Amino acid sequence: MADIFLRTLPFFAIIGLGFWAGRTRFFTAEATAYLTKFVFFFALSAMLFRFAATLPFAEIFNARLIFGYLIGTAAVYGIATCIAWIRGLDVPTSAVEAQCAAIGNVGFLGLPMLALLFTEAAIGPVMLVLTVDLVVFSSLIVILINGGRDGRLTPATFKLIGMGLLKNPMIVSISAGLVWSSLQIPVPDPLNSFLDILGGAATPGALFAIGASLASKSAERIQIAGWLSFCKLVLHPLFVAIALIWLIPIETFPASVAIAASALPVAGNVYMLAAHYGIAPQRASAAILLSTLVSIVTIPLIIAALGTP
Repeated sequence: MADIFLRTLPFFAIIGLGFWAGRTRFFTAEATAYLTKFVFFFALSAMLFRFAATLPFAEIFNARLIFGYLIGTAAVYGIATCIAWIRGLDVPTSAVEAQCAAIGNVGFLGLPMLALLFTEAAIGPVMLVLTVDLVVFSSLIVILINGGRDGRLTPATFKLIGMGLLKNPMIVSISAGLVWSSLQIPVPDPLNSFLDILGGAATPGALFAIGASLASKSAERIQIAGWLSFCKLVLHPLFVAIALIWLIPIETFPASVAIAASALPVAGNVYMLAAHYGIAPQRASAAILLSTLVSIVTIPLIIAALGTP
């Protein structure tokens, strides 16, 4: 446990450095936004494309992992939604809470951390987890918010979802890389070096950007944030473990990676969606901040329990 904690500590130290830079205004909100954009559109996309293009498609695609992770995540999503309804919340607000409870920071935190902790062999399972989150649950929250507001779904809603997926650089880079891999085209050395250098900026850039963005988050509605953090950091990995170990059992290594990915704190894009639609942004903000702080302890505990690295 102590060894794993020390191995994860540098990641959170960089997040802490970013938090200090944002809190002291050494990094302004505008600077943080541009750093995030660089990581999102360039560095992280280069990393994803390189790994997807250089790994055999058969080593990446794992249908049982996809369905197991989907079942475990849907279970937590459903629990958070039911609790929200019992508390009398409307559909859009319930959707935001469910998203906080089930969607982790797989792109910015999970990819770099798990690739180093579990070796680069973890990239394939992590990409599958990220794809499920982006395609299934990021679409679901848009459907629930728009349907809950208007009482019906319009073609414009599905057009919005489709365009969002097509414009998402993570989806585009993973898809392009998988196509490249399936065609069995060798990646030329100059291109591979370019992607390696650019993708190398993803880890420090993403972690620093997480910390700088957390500096603007508030800790209001702490009781709700505590419940949502419990769902994300405890219930989510628990249900994914049940699904991948007992319901749809898969090999130990990809199962461990997916469980570790499900133990990540609330994703930052949940706040962006909540703020965009004007639905419970403070709630999402507090859940992101609290879950990230608590995950400094819970992630090493869960990875130690898995016993893989």
